Amino acid sequence: MPIVSEPNLRKITEQNQLSGLYLLYGEEPYLVSQWANRIIKKAVGKNASDFNFQRFSGDASADDLGDASEALPFMADKKCVAVSDLTLDGRTPNEMKKLEQLIAEVPETTVLLIYQLSPNILSSKDKKWKKILDLCKKDGTVVTFPRKSQQELSKILCTGASKHNCVLSKFNADKIIASAGTDLSTLLQELEKLCAYTGEGEITKETIDQLVTKTLEVRIYDLSKWILAGNYDKAYLLLDQLFAQNIEPISLLSVLSGTYMDLYRVRSAIESGNRALDVGKYFDYSRREFVLTRAEREVHDLSMSVLRKSLDVLEKADLALKSSRGNRRIILEKTLAELLLTAKGD
Repeated sequence: MPIVSEPNLRKITEQNQLSGLYLLYGEEPYLVSQWANRIIKKAVGKNASDFNFQRFSGDASADDLGDASEALPFMADKKCVAVSDLTLDGRTPNEMKKLEQLIAEVPETTVLLIYQLSPNILSSKDKKWKKILDLCKKDGTVVTFPRKSQQELSKILCTGASKHNCVLSKFNADKIIASAGTDLSTLLQELEKLCAYTGEGEITKETIDQLVTKTLEVRIYDLSKWILAGNYDKAYLLLDQLFAQNIEPISLLSVLSGTYMDLYRVRSAIESGNRALDVGKYFDYSRREFVLTRAEREVHDLSMSVLRKSLDVLEKADLALKSSRGNRRIILEKTLAELLLTAKGD
Protein backbone atom coordinates (compact mmCIF):
# COMPACT_ATOMS: atom_id res chain seq x y z
CA MET A 1 0.00 0.00 0.00
CA PRO A 2 1.38 3.46 -0.86
CA ILE A 3 2.06 5.98 1.92
CA VAL A 4 -1.23 7.41 3.18
CA SER A 5 -1.89 11.11 3.86
CA GLU A 6 -3.53 12.56 6.96
CA PRO A 7 -6.91 13.14 5.19
CA ASN A 8 -6.97 9.49 4.06
CA LEU A 9 -6.21 8.34 7.61
CA ARG A 10 -9.13 10.44 8.80
CA LYS A 11 -11.42 8.59 6.35
CA ILE A 12 -10.14 5.22 7.53
CA THR A 13 -10.75 5.99 11.20
CA GLU A 14 -14.18 7.55 10.54
CA GLN A 15 -15.27 4.42 8.70
CA ASN A 16 -14.05 2.13 11.50
CA GLN A 17 -11.78 0.26 9.11
CA LEU A 18 -8.90 -0.18 11.56
CA SER A 19 -7.01 -3.44 11.17
CA GLY A 20 -3.47 -4.74 10.97
CA LEU A 21 -0.36 -2.58 11.22
CA TYR A 22 -0.06 1.22 11.33
CA LEU A 23 3.21 3.13 11.12
CA LEU A 24 3.02 6.90 11.81
CA TYR A 25 6.00 9.20 11.39
CA GLY A 26 7.02 12.56 9.98
CA GLU A 27 8.13 16.10 10.69
CA GLU A 28 5.12 17.01 12.83
CA PRO A 29 5.52 14.99 16.06
CA TYR A 30 2.50 16.73 17.57
CA LEU A 31 0.25 15.32 14.84
CA VAL A 32 1.90 11.90 15.09
CA SER A 33 1.07 11.83 18.80
CA GLN A 34 -2.49 13.11 18.29
CA TRP A 35 -3.28 10.53 15.61
CA ALA A 36 -1.68 7.72 17.61
CA ASN A 37 -4.08 8.52 20.47
CA ARG A 38 -7.03 8.64 18.07
CA ILE A 39 -6.18 5.24 16.61
CA ILE A 40 -5.86 3.72 20.08
CA LYS A 41 -9.24 5.12 21.15
CA LYS A 42 -10.85 4.02 17.89
CA ALA A 43 -9.44 0.52 18.23
CA VAL A 44 -10.26 -0.21 21.86
CA GLY A 45 -12.35 2.71 23.18
CA LYS A 46 -11.59 5.39 25.75
CA ASN A 47 -11.55 3.06 28.75
CA ALA A 48 -9.70 0.07 27.39
CA SER A 49 -8.71 -2.63 29.86
CA ASP A 50 -5.14 -3.79 30.31
CA PHE A 51 -6.16 -6.98 28.53
CA ASN A 52 -6.96 -5.17 25.29
CA PHE A 53 -4.39 -2.39 25.25
CA GLN A 54 -0.66 -2.63 25.82
CA ARG A 55 1.85 0.15 25.31
CA PHE A 56 5.58 -0.44 24.80
CA SER A 57 8.66 1.74 24.53
CA GLY A 58 10.82 1.48 21.44
CA ASP A 59 13.40 -0.95 22.84
CA ALA A 60 10.84 -3.66 23.69
CA SER A 61 11.89 -7.11 22.54
CA ALA A 62 10.35 -8.73 19.48
CA ASP A 63 9.18 -11.62 21.71
CA ASP A 64 7.28 -9.28 24.05
CA LEU A 65 5.67 -7.47 21.12
CA GLY A 66 4.81 -10.76 19.46
CA ASP A 67 3.25 -12.23 22.62
CA ALA A 68 1.14 -9.10 23.14
CA SER A 69 0.00 -9.04 19.51
CA GLU A 70 -0.93 -12.72 19.38
CA ALA A 71 -2.97 -12.68 22.59
CA LEU A 72 -6.71 -12.63 21.91
CA PRO A 73 -8.81 -9.61 22.99
CA PHE A 74 -10.91 -10.04 26.11
CA MET A 75 -14.64 -9.55 25.52
CA ALA A 76 -13.96 -7.27 22.55
CA ASP A 77 -13.42 -7.46 18.80
CA LYS A 78 -9.98 -5.87 18.80
CA LYS A 79 -6.97 -5.28 20.96
CA CYS A 80 -4.28 -2.65 20.39
CA VAL A 81 -0.52 -2.90 20.84
CA ALA A 82 1.21 0.49 20.61
CA VAL A 83 4.96 1.04 20.30
CA SER A 84 6.39 4.55 20.55
CA ASP A 85 9.76 5.37 18.97
CA LEU A 86 10.70 1.88 17.87
CA THR A 87 14.47 1.43 17.95
CA LEU A 88 16.46 -0.97 15.81
CA ASP A 89 20.00 -0.26 17.00
CA GLY A 90 21.53 -3.19 18.82
CA ARG A 91 18.95 -5.74 17.68
CA THR A 92 20.42 -9.06 16.63
CA PRO A 93 19.66 -10.64 13.22
CA ASN A 94 17.34 -13.07 15.02
CA GLU A 95 15.51 -10.16 16.71
CA MET A 96 15.13 -8.39 13.38
CA LYS A 97 13.77 -11.56 11.78
CA LYS A 98 11.12 -11.91 14.50
CA LEU A 99 10.20 -8.23 14.19
CA GLU A 100 9.85 -8.52 10.42
CA GLN A 101 7.67 -11.61 10.81
CA LEU A 102 5.45 -9.81 13.31
CA ILE A 103 4.94 -6.90 10.90
CA ALA A 104 4.08 -9.27 8.06
CA GLU A 105 1.65 -11.39 10.11
CA VAL A 106 -0.33 -9.13 12.46
CA PRO A 107 -3.37 -11.13 13.72
CA GLU A 108 -6.79 -9.99 12.49
CA THR A 109 -7.87 -9.30 16.07
CA THR A 110 -4.93 -6.92 16.72
CA VAL A 111 -4.16 -3.35 15.73
CA LEU A 112 -0.38 -2.95 15.92
CA LEU A 113 0.55 0.73 16.07
CA ILE A 114 4.13 1.96 15.68
CA TYR A 115 4.51 5.71 16.00
CA GLN A 116 7.74 7.64 15.75
CA LEU A 117 7.97 10.94 17.63
CA SER A 118 11.67 11.23 16.84
CA PRO A 119 13.14 12.47 13.51
CA ASN A 120 11.82 11.33 10.15
CA ILE A 121 12.76 7.69 9.58
CA LEU A 122 12.11 7.92 5.86
CA SER A 123 15.33 9.89 5.46
CA SER A 124 17.30 7.21 7.32
CA LYS A 125 19.86 5.34 5.23
CA ASP A 126 20.01 2.55 7.78
CA LYS A 127 19.40 -0.79 6.03
CA LYS A 128 17.40 -2.14 8.97
CA TRP A 129 14.98 0.79 8.83
CA LYS A 130 14.68 0.60 5.07
CA LYS A 131 13.61 -3.03 5.28
CA ILE A 132 11.13 -2.35 8.11
CA LEU A 133 9.66 0.59 6.20
CA ASP A 134 9.30 -1.47 3.03
CA LEU A 135 7.55 -4.25 4.98
CA CYS A 136 5.21 -1.73 6.62
CA LYS A 137 4.29 -0.32 3.22
CA LYS A 138 3.61 -3.82 1.89
CA ASP A 139 1.71 -5.31 4.81
CA GLY A 140 0.30 -2.33 6.68
CA THR A 141 -0.75 1.31 6.54
CA VAL A 142 2.04 3.88 6.56
CA VAL A 143 1.08 7.48 7.32
CA THR A 144 3.49 10.39 7.03
CA PHE A 145 3.01 13.86 8.51
CA PRO A 146 5.07 16.40 6.52
CA ARG A 147 5.72 19.90 7.78
CA LYS A 148 2.75 22.25 7.53
CA SER A 149 3.10 25.33 5.36
CA GLN A 150 2.64 28.76 6.89
CA GLN A 151 -0.77 28.99 5.24
CA GLU A 152 -1.82 25.67 6.79
CA LEU A 153 -0.52 26.70 10.21
CA SER A 154 -2.39 30.00 9.96
CA LYS A 155 -5.61 28.17 9.11
CA ILE A 156 -5.14 25.78 12.05
CA LEU A 157 -4.71 28.72 14.43
CA CYS A 158 -7.79 30.56 13.10
CA THR A 159 -9.91 27.40 13.35
CA GLY A 160 -8.57 26.65 16.82
CA ALA A 161 -9.42 30.15 18.01
CA SER A 162 -13.02 29.82 16.80
CA LYS A 163 -13.40 26.60 18.82
CA HIS A 164 -12.57 28.68 21.91
CA ASN A 165 -15.17 31.33 20.98
CA CYS A 166 -12.43 33.68 19.88
CA VAL A 167 -11.77 35.41 16.57
CA LEU A 168 -8.30 35.40 15.05
CA SER A 169 -7.59 37.13 11.74
CA LYS A 170 -5.15 35.63 9.25
CA PHE A 171 -2.91 38.68 9.71
CA ASN A 172 -2.72 38.09 13.47
CA ALA A 173 -2.29 34.34 13.00
CA ASP A 174 0.72 35.08 10.81
CA LYS A 175 1.99 37.42 13.54
CA ILE A 176 1.84 34.60 16.09
CA ILE A 177 3.82 32.36 13.73
CA ALA A 178 6.38 35.10 13.11
CA SER A 179 6.92 35.46 16.86
CA ALA A 180 6.63 31.89 18.16
CA GLY A 181 8.03 29.94 15.21
CA THR A 182 6.54 27.11 13.17
CA ASP A 183 6.46 24.23 15.66
CA LEU A 184 2.79 23.22 15.74
CA SER A 185 2.79 22.13 19.38
CA THR A 186 4.30 25.46 20.48
CA LEU A 187 1.82 27.43 18.36
CA LEU A 188 -1.17 25.64 19.86
CA GLN A 189 0.15 26.29 23.37
CA GLU A 190 0.48 29.99 22.55
CA LEU A 191 -3.04 30.00 21.08
CA GLU A 192 -4.45 28.40 24.23
CA LYS A 193 -2.78 31.11 26.31
CA LEU A 194 -4.18 33.86 24.07
CA CYS A 195 -7.70 32.40 24.12
CA ALA A 196 -7.65 32.02 27.91
CA TYR A 197 -6.59 35.67 28.28
CA THR A 198 -9.11 36.97 25.72
CA GLY A 199 -12.02 34.90 26.97
CA GLU A 200 -14.09 35.51 23.87
CA GLY A 201 -14.05 37.91 20.95
CA GLU A 202 -11.11 39.13 18.89
CA ILE A 203 -7.52 38.24 19.71
CA THR A 204 -5.81 41.56 19.05
CA LYS A 205 -2.33 42.49 17.88
CA GLU A 206 -1.71 44.13 21.27
CA THR A 207 -2.57 40.91 23.10
CA ILE A 208 -0.23 38.94 20.86
CA ASP A 209 2.59 41.43 21.44
CA GLN A 210 2.00 41.20 25.19
CA LEU A 211 1.66 37.44 25.63
CA VAL A 212 3.32 35.46 22.84
CA THR A 213 6.80 34.22 23.72
CA LYS A 214 9.32 35.21 21.08
CA THR A 215 11.78 32.65 19.76
CA LEU A 216 15.51 33.32 19.82
CA GLU A 217 15.37 33.94 16.07
CA VAL A 218 12.74 36.64 16.49
CA ARG A 219 14.61 38.33 19.35
CA ILE A 220 17.78 38.43 17.29
CA TYR A 221 15.77 39.77 14.36
CA ASP A 222 14.75 42.59 16.72
CA LEU A 223 18.44 43.06 17.50
CA SER A 224 19.23 43.42 13.79
CA LYS A 225 16.43 45.98 13.46
CA TRP A 226 17.91 48.16 16.21
CA ILE A 227 21.37 47.83 14.68
CA LEU A 228 20.22 48.85 11.21
CA ALA A 229 18.18 51.71 12.71
CA GLY A 230 21.31 52.93 14.49
CA ASN A 231 19.69 52.61 17.92
CA TYR A 232 22.72 51.92 20.14
CA ASP A 233 20.79 51.88 23.43
CA LYS A 234 18.18 49.31 22.42
CA ALA A 235 20.70 47.13 20.56
CA TYR A 236 23.05 46.86 23.55
CA LEU A 237 20.18 46.45 26.02
CA LEU A 238 18.85 43.49 24.03
CA LEU A 239 22.33 41.99 23.69
CA ASP A 240 22.72 42.29 27.48
CA GLN A 241 19.38 40.49 28.00
CA LEU A 242 20.46 37.66 25.70
CA PHE A 243 23.69 37.24 27.65
CA ALA A 244 21.70 37.23 30.90
CA GLN A 245 19.73 34.28 29.51
CA ASN A 246 23.00 32.42 28.90
CA ILE A 247 22.54 32.26 25.14
CA GLU A 248 25.62 30.62 23.63
CA PRO A 249 27.63 33.36 21.80
CA ILE A 250 28.27 31.20 18.73
CA SER A 251 24.55 30.37 18.46
CA LEU A 252 23.67 34.04 18.86
CA LEU A 253 26.10 35.07 16.14
CA SER A 254 24.91 32.27 13.86
CA VAL A 255 21.28 33.42 14.06
CA LEU A 256 22.29 37.07 13.61
CA SER A 257 24.35 36.15 10.54
CA GLY A 258 21.38 34.21 9.18
CA THR A 259 19.15 37.25 9.62
CA TYR A 260 21.58 39.42 7.65
CA MET A 261 21.83 36.73 4.98
CA ASP A 262 18.02 36.74 4.65
CA LEU A 263 18.15 40.51 4.14
CA TYR A 264 20.95 40.19 1.59
CA ARG A 265 19.09 37.53 -0.42
CA VAL A 266 15.86 39.51 -0.46
CA ARG A 267 17.66 42.73 -1.44
CA SER A 268 19.42 40.86 -4.26
CA ALA A 269 16.10 39.47 -5.47
CA ILE A 270 14.43 42.89 -5.49
CA GLU A 271 17.36 44.50 -7.33
CA SER A 272 17.08 41.72 -9.92
CA GLY A 273 13.43 42.51 -10.51
CA ASN A 274 12.08 39.54 -8.53
CA ARG A 275 9.83 39.23 -5.51
CA ALA A 276 11.05 38.48 -2.00
CA LEU A 277 9.21 35.14 -2.00
CA ASP A 278 11.13 34.10 -5.12
CA VAL A 279 14.14 33.54 -2.83
CA GLY A 280 12.30 30.45 -1.59
CA LYS A 281 12.77 28.83 -5.00
CA TYR A 282 16.52 28.64 -4.44
CA PHE A 283 16.88 28.32 -0.66
CA ASP A 284 14.92 26.35 1.92
CA TYR A 285 12.36 28.66 3.53
CA SER A 286 9.66 26.01 3.89
CA ARG A 287 7.29 27.06 6.70
CA ARG A 288 9.43 30.19 7.09
CA GLU A 289 8.01 32.27 4.26
CA PHE A 290 7.26 35.01 6.78
CA VAL A 291 11.03 35.54 7.10
CA LEU A 292 11.14 36.69 3.47
CA THR A 293 8.12 38.98 3.69
CA ARG A 294 9.51 40.40 6.94
CA ALA A 295 12.89 41.02 5.31
CA GLU A 296 11.18 42.71 2.36
CA ARG A 297 9.81 45.38 4.72
CA GLU A 298 13.28 46.10 6.08
CA VAL A 299 15.50 46.23 2.99
CA HIS A 300 14.01 49.08 1.00
CA ASP A 301 16.23 51.64 2.72
CA LEU A 302 19.26 49.35 2.86
CA SER A 303 22.01 49.30 0.25
CA MET A 304 23.86 46.21 -0.91
CA SER A 305 27.04 47.91 0.24
CA VAL A 306 25.88 48.04 3.87
CA LEU A 307 24.74 44.42 3.76
CA ARG A 308 27.98 43.18 2.20
CA LYS A 309 30.13 45.07 4.72
CA SER A 310 27.94 43.79 7.57
CA LEU A 311 28.38 40.20 6.41
CA ASP A 312 32.15 40.75 6.33
CA VAL A 313 31.99 41.98 9.94
CA LEU A 314 29.97 38.92 10.97
CA GLU A 315 32.37 36.56 9.22
CA LYS A 316 35.32 38.12 11.05
CA ALA A 317 33.46 37.73 14.36
CA ASP A 318 32.68 34.10 13.59
CA LEU A 319 36.38 33.35 13.07
CA ALA A 320 37.28 35.17 16.29
CA LEU A 321 34.71 33.26 18.34
CA LYS A 322 35.64 29.87 16.93
CA SER A 323 39.35 30.45 17.46
CA SER A 324 38.58 31.65 21.02
CA ARG A 325 40.69 34.77 20.68
CA GLY A 326 39.70 36.86 23.67
CA ASN A 327 36.57 37.26 25.75
CA ARG A 328 33.50 36.13 23.78
CA ARG A 329 31.24 38.82 25.19
CA ILE A 330 33.73 41.53 24.24
CA ILE A 331 33.97 40.05 20.73
CA LEU A 332 30.20 40.32 20.30
CA GLU A 333 30.04 43.82 21.78
CA LYS A 334 32.74 44.98 19.36
CA THR A 335 30.90 43.27 16.52
CA LEU A 336 27.75 45.16 17.44
CA ALA A 337 29.68 48.43 17.41
CA GLU A 338 31.10 47.68 13.96
CA LEU A 339 27.66 46.75 12.61
CA LEU A 340 26.17 49.96 14.01
CA LEU A 341 28.94 52.04 12.42
CA THR A 342 28.53 50.19 9.12
CA ALA A 343 24.79 50.87 9.06
CA LYS A 344 25.36 54.52 9.92
CA GLY A 345 28.29 55.15 7.61
CA ASP A 346 26.80 54.27 4.22
